Amino acid sequence: MKAHNGMRPQDIVLLIKILTITQPNWQYRDLAGSLYLSISEVSESLNRSHIAGLIDESKRRVYRQSLMEFIRYGLHYVFPQVPGTMVTGIPTAHSYPYYSKLFASDLNFVWPDIDGNMRGLAIQPLYKSVVKAVKQDELLYKLLASIDIIRVGQTRELKMAVEELQKIIL
Repeated sequence: MKAHNGMRPQDIVLLIKILTITQPNWQYRDLAGSLYLSISEVSESLNRSHIAGLIDESKRRVYRQSLMEFIRYGLHYVFPQVPGTMVTGIPTAHSYPYYSKLFASDLNFVWPDIDGNMRGLAIQPLYKSVVKAVKQDELLYKLLASIDIIRVGQTRELKMAVEELQKIIL
């Protein structure tokens, strides 16, 4: 096993994806295909997550409480994000459709995507393939948009995002 050199952003995406899988006998290639990662990236990611105590030895059961604690209290320190320039993209954070109904804002946040439907400040997704993956998985999209609120949101949005994440993760 390789040495643990810290978590990487795709590790969080992968753990969140595992929580959204409904079929019990998923394989690494299923994760790789749905997240546009290589099988070796999936394997290395799961090894890092196991060493970090976020997934069990079989690398199939996520330690939900530990993951939620990391997302809530550590994510914005480890994977901070500062909104960038105005671009076209896919809504994220408080601009995600579910949250945009709850929070009024003059500024939109988007993941850059030439096929996007909104102009807003660029938020880099946790991993480059996130934009493609969320187009095929609405629950993953909601969870990652919620995580972006933790990365860039204000106090008023943060509480709601944590509650939404807890509904799925815990």
